Amino acid sequence: MLQVEHLNQYYGAAHTLRGVSLSVPQGQCVALLGRNGVGKTTLLKCLMGVLPVARGKVSFDGRDITRWQPHQRAAAGIAYVPQGREIFARLTVEENLLMGMAVLPRREAAAIRDDVFELFPVLKEMLHRRGGDLSGGQQQQLAIARAMLSRPRLIIFDEPTEGIQPSIIKDIGRVISLLRERGDMGILLCEQYFDFARELADRFVVLSRGEVVAEGVQADMDSEHVRRHLAV
Repeated sequence: MLQVEHLNQYYGAAHTLRGVSLSVPQGQCVALLGRNGVGKTTLLKCLMGVLPVARGKVSFDGRDITRWQPHQRAAAGIAYVPQGREIFARLTVEENLLMGMAVLPRREAAAIRDDVFELFPVLKEMLHRRGGDLSGGQQQQLAIARAMLSRPRLIIFDEPTEGIQPSIIKDIGRVISLLRERGDMGILLCEQYFDFARELADRFVVLSRGEVVAEGVQADMDSEHVRRHLAV
């Protein structure tokens, strides 16, 4: 579904991504692992079109989207749950959710789907509260629900457990697991919390200094080679 081939990116003279290649098949969760500062968020922003790609190719569903704008990628079925959540603090929960449907045809964006509230019941209780009044965990649930409402075929998560209380982490893991089990979308999960990623991933990719240094299936994630690149 998503195919990244030999992707390179620079900040000034700094070579931040070095020939990164990876793929995310439909119905699978791929974990993107690595220490802070190795290029994980930079890669995700390139995949969403927020940062330009210097060299390389990004394909989605067989189409070259390397030069597409972010709104074009969203309309094609790629959703992004950014690090730090980035919800609209002054808008209500309902208005934030409606923003997630902005890429849909008008006839499909008439109402918020009930299945979102089944996954995140707290959001239904807080529909008319401002997003900025929610706790960090509730804001993360709102960010994920907003992404789901765009009817994506690929969801990209950037550190969804960062700064979240353990009870909410379990809820987020349950939702990602349910989305994977549906089999109709791909999931790219960028995560520092190793045990969380290992529980959900079908495959993994490890970045170090902007390049892929390890990849494989979930059963290989516990290897000494992988852990060496994750240890602080």
